[in-house]
Amino acid sequence: MSETGPGATADREVVISRVIDAPRELVFEAFTEVRHLSRWWGPEGFSTTTRSFEFLAGGVWDFVMHGPDGTDYQEWITWTEIVPPERITLLHGEHRDDPNAFASILAFAPDGAATRIEMRTIFPTKQLRDEAVEKYHAVEGGRQTLNNLAAYVTELVRKGAEG
Repeated sequence: MSETGPGATADREVVISRVIDAPRELVFEAFTEVRHLSRWWGPEGFSTTTRSFEFLAGGVWDFVMHGPDGTDYQEWITWTEIVPPERITLLHGEHRDDPNAFASILAFAPDGAATRIEMRTIFPTKQLRDEAVEKYHAVEGGRQTLNNLAAYVTELVRKGAEG
């Protein structure tokens, strides 16, 4: 019997959400251009170098994340669905056709004048999810990434108010 419906992927998921004090369109836009992404993407202490970037369904972001300890991580994201300004769905691995790639769904919902972003990541197996959480600190890294996003777009809002 195959599992379907709510909870069918719960043991393979990581879900992180955060309210960001910025309009939904701006939070969404922070994902659409590499000039934005390179300013906030990744956990604390990480930076990125982009090799190619095309933000459209079927497009690819090929980049390297540089860890604070000097380790380079090859990364490959294929955007699978883009519904501005509500949702972005992507497949994230180390390279094209990575069998261990995971899917992420980013949902952007208005929360008053702010935006609630939910990042739902679904791994191919429970083992890969557990490894990502335990070895790569996926939950804390995801929280730090959303905190970096929040700080970045909040600064854009502040600068816009000054301008």
